[in-house]
Order: sequence, then structure tokens, then C-alpha cells
Amino acid sequence: MKTAIVNLGRIITGDWREPHASGDTLLMSDGLITRVGQASAAEVEACDVVIDAAGAIAIPGLIDSQIHNTFGDYTPRQRTVGFLESYVHGGTTTSISASEVHVPGRPKDPEGVKALAVAAMKCFEHFRPGGMRVYAGSIILEPGLVEADLAEVAAKGLWLAKAGFGAVKTPYDYVPMIAWAKKHGMITTVHTGGSSIPGSSGIWADHLIAMQPHVSFHVNGGPVAMPDEDFPRMVHESQIALQVCTAGNLRTTLMLGDMVRKADQFDRFLIATDTPTGSGIMPLGMMYTITHLASLTDMPVESAIAAATGNNARVYRLNSGFLREGRDADVVLLDACVGGSKNDALCALANGDIAAVAAVVTDGVPRFVGRSRNTPAPMKPVRVASSRIVQTWSGEGH
Repeated sequence: MKTAIVNLGRIITGDWREPHASGDTLLMSDGLITRVGQASAAEVEACDVVIDAAGAIAIPGLIDSQIHNTFGDYTPRQRTVGFLESYVHGGTTTSISASEVHVPGRPKDPEGVKALAVAAMKCFEHFRPGGMRVYAGSIILEPGLVEADLAEVAAKGLWLAKAGFGAVKTPYDYVPMIAWAKKHGMITTVHTGGSSIPGSSGIWADHLIAMQPHVSFHVNGGPVAMPDEDFPRMVHESQIALQVCTAGNLRTTLMLGDMVRKADQFDRFLIATDTPTGSGIMPLGMMYTITHLASLTDMPVESAIAAATGNNARVYRLNSGFLREGRDADVVLLDACVGGSKNDALCALANGDIAAVAAVVTDGVPRFVGRSRNTPAPMKPVRVASSRIVQTWSGEGH
């Protein structure tokens, strides 16, 4: 399938160092971006679907780097069906498992945790709720696992490992397990802050620096943050990616956002929601954290968007997250909301308002065009200008 988006007001790349691309057009084919900036009339006419952005802004699809999926588009924690599809209407096109810890009766023995992670990974290989790509299956590191177990699941394609929910005596017991997972090519993540579920332990800077995972999950608290004095240590004494989440402590989110920029460590700053949890379901969670950073600090809104897109893509080795040729064709069109005081999406976000999600494209396929069910309508008339495919693309049936 070939898709074009024309008449863009601005193109935000997802790269905080070079946040803007020139031109007003995106071309996509077979799930990849093939052109950013300019295209001939003939190239646009050759597309199966042409979206007229009417001056709206294109950004990469948001990457929520911490969700608590189970099986299917269902969360037993909040007893809700369809939450992932609803997140697509908030601009999230990719989600990454924080482990399937909320599966009722989840196993805790080595064979069980391996089976749970591999089954979750396999279930989401071809299941795309609302068009979202879900990287499911994160093995929960439990006592009794040995290096051979991690080698086994890595050979089956599993690439995520999570520490923090296991029944270990102290968090330092995770140190060898994290090393084994890294040795076999897995991205390692660790719960950070106070205990969030019965039986788990609080994890602080001393523990994380000893473990050296790839990502410190919800460093701003999930939901309880580390002590303030731990944050400079994480920034200056490690190269661990520092993820902040919507379901955490806003004050420390803003503090860390300032700290990483002053230390020239912004590549390590990631945004996620850490939902669904006791904090609930947050379809607009990624956008709220972007607007908190852009409106309550002097962080450029393009940088806040990059923390939710390109930064996540770099750390997790994804092909999405950037509006560049050869990258996954996951695109979100944003605009200022009808009734707001600003005229475009970037100004609205910097003002503290959410932006209107006017269209979402994943894998080069429009999932809806015109209006999200989770935001007010856009000011600009984003529409399908032409389509060879018999479909409304409105998303009204979702």
C-alpha cells in the first residue's frame, strides 16, 4: 500500500538535535517511509491514499516504552477491554511490555516465567490492536533462573527482561541475571523507586548502579520516586536510560528533564506511561507528559516529543520513532484543538494544552483521519483527499 500526506505545516523528525525537516510531504510504501519533504504530483497521484494535512503538523508515532499488557487488548488490573486501541487515538503507535506481571495467577518458577514471556511475545507478533505495534513478552527475572534459561528464550526471539518484581532477597541478587540477559542480547529494564506491588522491593540508585541495566523504569516513581539525591548519581555515575512516566511524580519528572539537559545527556531521557496500573488507563498519557515538560520547564516542545519517539527508538533499537526515509511508516498528525487559544499543535503543547490528534498512520495504513475519539477536533480540516480503497478512514466504527 502507498500512502501520501501532503500540505503539512511542519514535519517534526523525532530527533531532538535536528527536530525539523523541510518540505510539506511524506510518502510511504509497504510499511516504510520513502520520502520526507518533497514529492512530484505524479508520485502523489500514484498513491492509494492521499491525506490532506491542511497545515497540520506531522510527528513520529509516539512510543510508550512501558505498558502492562497481558493477553489480547485487555487489562485485568482495570477490567477494561480495548485500552490499547484507545491509546492509538492518543497518538501512541508502538508500545513496549514492562512484563506481563498483571496476568492473573502468573507463574513464578523458571519454566513458568519463560513460558509466559514467550507466549506473550508470540501472541502479539501479528496482533495489532487499532494498528498499534506491541512488543510483548518481557521475562520477569525470578530466583532460580540461570544463564541457560535466558539463552534459551533469547534464541526464541525474546529480547526484553525485567527486574523488580521477582521474589529476590535483595535487589543486588539481580546483578548476575541482568548481566546474563545483556550477554544474550536482551534489553534489560528495572523497576525504580518504592515497591509498587506486594512482595517486591524498593530499588534505588545504589542498586541500579550495581545492576547496570539498559533502562531505569519510571525513575520519577512508579508511583513513588527515588530520593532527590539519587537523581544526580543516576545522571552522572551511569549511562542507564532514565525513563519518566505519566503515572509517577511530576515534580521529579520536571527536575530530571532539566538535569539531563544541563548534563548533555538528553538521549537517555525517555517518556512512557507505566499503565494500566492502579493509576488507571491513560490514552493521552504520553501527550500529557510531553505538554508538562514543554509548558512547565523551558524544554523545547520538539525535544519533549523526541523523548517520546526517537529517544525511545534509539534505546530499544527500533526502526520507528523518526520521520526519515527507511523508517517504519508510523505517523501522527497533530493540530491545535478547536476552542483553544493557540493556532498550531506545537504552540498548544507549549501552552500546556493537549493537541488534537487529527490522524494516525501505522505501517503505512491510515487508522483514522479527521478526528480522534479522545481529543477535541482539530482546527484544520485534515481529510482524505483521494483513495483507491473503499473505506471511510474516519475511525467512527472504532
